[in-house]
Amino acid sequence: MSAYQDAIQTLNALREAQGGKWDTINPEYAARMKTQNRFRTGLDIARYTAGIMRRDMAAYDADTSQYTQSLGCWHGFIGQQKMLAVKRHHGTTDKRYLYLSGWMVAALRSDFGPLPDQSMHEKTSVPSLIEELYTFLRQADARELGHLFKALDEARDKGDQVGARAIQDKIDNFETHVVPIIADIDAGFGNEEATYLLAKKMIEAGACCIQIENQVSDAKQCGHQAGKVTVPHEDFLAKINAVRYAFLELGVDDGVIVARTDSLGAGLTQKIPVSREPGDLASQYNHFLETTPVASAEDVAEGDTLIKLDGELRKPVRLANGLYQFKPGSGEDRVVLDCITSLQHGADLLWIETEKPHVGQIAGMVNRIREVCPDAKLVYNNSPSFNWTLNFRQQVFDAWEQEGRDVSAYDRGDLMNAAYDDSELATLADDWTRNFQRDAAREAGIFHHLITLPTYHTAALSTDDLARGYFGEEGMLAYVAGVQRQEIRKGLACVKHQDMAGSNLGDDHKEYFSGEGALKAGGKDNTMNQFA
Repeated sequence: MSAYQDAIQTLNALREAQGGKWDTINPEYAARMKTQNRFRTGLDIARYTAGIMRRDMAAYDADTSQYTQSLGCWHGFIGQQKMLAVKRHHGTTDKRYLYLSGWMVAALRSDFGPLPDQSMHEKTSVPSLIEELYTFLRQADARELGHLFKALDEARDKGDQVGARAIQDKIDNFETHVVPIIADIDAGFGNEEATYLLAKKMIEAGACCIQIENQVSDAKQCGHQAGKVTVPHEDFLAKINAVRYAFLELGVDDGVIVARTDSLGAGLTQKIPVSREPGDLASQYNHFLETTPVASAEDVAEGDTLIKLDGELRKPVRLANGLYQFKPGSGEDRVVLDCITSLQHGADLLWIETEKPHVGQIAGMVNRIREVCPDAKLVYNNSPSFNWTLNFRQQVFDAWEQEGRDVSAYDRGDLMNAAYDDSELATLADDWTRNFQRDAAREAGIFHHLITLPTYHTAALSTDDLARGYFGEEGMLAYVAGVQRQEIRKGLACVKHQDMAGSNLGDDHKEYFSGEGALKAGGKDNTMNQFA
């Protein structure tokens, strides 16, 4: 017996036990509503999606071609449409996630208005967006199942038993749109207790995976901006512990923690940790500081800080703002130590924020990390902050130059010029870009590829296209040809916007509740019928 039919029988028995008081309740309708609402709480979602991520991580360890992907979404509707598109074009949501970007929350979801990515937005907006995303994904499930139930009724009415069985099979094997969300908690929005409290809210909203970075919380900067300040390992590990405790308290025992290091681009620290013995974590961190030797009291100014390193008294270089400076060129070494330390103290995945998308650079760091932690793997930001076209054209240029090829026809500093668009170099660069994710998954240990804020850019681009034509000579044709006709030709369900917003679902429920007396919106005069 199918799960759906089993639910009907269970509910029928429950109705019969009420001695006639529930005779107006249709067990099949109730079973449909239960099937359409598989996930009762955010914690149900977190536990379910954590299992997905753990299985995907194991699959990647066995075969690096089994990497995962996501796009950042700033609204529940955007996330819903993304997953509907994934299922429509690729047949399954397998290994496709959602990413919740702190950058987009700051820029698009703050009551203060648009903000830079500096943790100035309300931290409660993060769990609110997680809940919103899952509300829309669950609605996508309910809508698609509702269409299957309608088709089942039509097949039964026609006496088409073969068709009814085929639809029944689709119902029983329905793949949910609910997928893992990798959620950005920035630098934790405060001390470790603040991190724990916010992590709980995020998990309760449905997050199975939380990404946290090693910047100073109150000085947090976007990973692609200057002025980044990191914290000592002990401070960061306390926040990793806080997130793990939140997962365990809420019963999401296999919750996933992504430890992000910004050390590659961060040249400053706010704090000198206390070393208790040579070679401990604090000592290793302090060895990265830019220091000058102290020979006598004359080398020390009023208020200077001194530390002992390798038996020598040294003075860390301190800026006018009180921050301490790291040695130039120490970024990669700090990244490697950050990653090893995080994995050894409870993190599951790594995030290395880089300044360019270069497989060789990423692989060089990952290979060093894997000497200590063989199963190390990354979540990687395929960032819109990179000029991908220029970066890969320059990478091809450099490779050709190293091979001894003649590159005199190209100006390396001007390779973004449209004049090169049809050149051999540009064609190869596009191939490298197309293959970047699979190459980096194979060569550089990248388990998950994401684009942090793509839908920020797509919203701007599509709005620009429509505004240019609609407010110009094209007028209404700009919308008809550029939007509606494209929706129809490409089979986008959203062209029936009433249905997408839940109109048919509401009609179904009205019929369940009121029977023939239901006042429904989907009759013959509903203009949505023009798109049948």
